[in-house]
Amino acid sequence: MRETEGAAWYCLRAQPKREHIAAASLRAVCGVEVVCPRLRYKKVTRRGKIWWMEPLFPGYLLARFILEEKHRAVSYAAGVSGILRFGESVPTVAPDFIEELRAELAREENQGEILTLQPIAEPGDQVELAEGPLRGMTGTVLEVRPAEERVRIFIEFLGQAQPVDVDLYSLLLPRKG
Repeated sequence: MRETEGAAWYCLRAQPKREHIAAASLRAVCGVEVVCPRLRYKKVTRRGKIWWMEPLFPGYLLARFILEEKHRAVSYAAGVSGILRFGESVPTVAPDFIEELRAELAREENQGEILTLQPIAEPGDQVELAEGPLRGMTGTVLEVRPAEERVRIFIEFLGQAQPVDVDLYSLLLPRKG
């Protein structure tokens, strides 16, 4: 999309669970440049593991337009509940933030505006169990079996160290830099 003189990035409030609808409406009807990233990750449910999708910024999206020209059209677009403001002031979003966000979205493992999160555990990582009967216990990763999405960890249990096999998605993993 061509750079428009005088356009700035603004934060818009979206109607609940309608961020993607607001983004599509703004692009199609208003001709506005929009960034509305979503997270895609596996979640364990009673039915098993399923892919789950939710917005990176729940209830908000970012749009670039000339406020004086498009204020009304943007405010009343489908899925939009308004432009974020503080009193009478409508703050802008720093273009550097948008560029960094777009650079992350452009990485090859991501799909457009969808960030796919994959848990990564490595032998030696200190982890905590987030669910199950051993919830809250910490241990050290011994072995990772990615094909089965299982991890063998060593935990201190009943006075001695025990190896335990757990689901990769049941762990709180350390952040990787």
